[in-house]
Amino acid sequence: QVQLVESGGGLVQAGGSLRLSCAASGRTFSKYGWFRRAPGQGREFVAAISRSGGSTFYADSVKGRFTISRDNAKNTVYLQMNSLKPEDTAVYYCAAGVSTFMRTWGSDYWGQGTQVTVSS
Repeated sequence: QVQLVESGGGLVQAGGSLRLSCAASGRTFSKYGWFRRAPGQGREFVAAISRSGGSTFYADSVKGRFTISRDNAKNTVYLQMNSLKPEDTAVYYCAAGVSTFMRTWGSDYWGQGTQVTVSS
């Protein structure tokens, strides 16, 4: 069974940094990504990365602050989050089998989610 195990969430002060990790099992995926759901809002695309790691994609809201990467030997994807803002507070979900059509991003598999809280 495909399983995504996330770690690295927690509490951080505005301007600080966190690194989220997602270990995948079951099979190796092409595109991995991260989505988030803020309080009272729907799911929002955050970032995605291609099979080789040569192509990355970011939402405008995090561009320049977040960096997605992957280690294929470990079958793990990371999200380095710098210069965090209170509006980044959300449950962050790892995603595997990420794809896009036009301006819409989706995924075949999802992690359980990890809470990221950024204080003012």
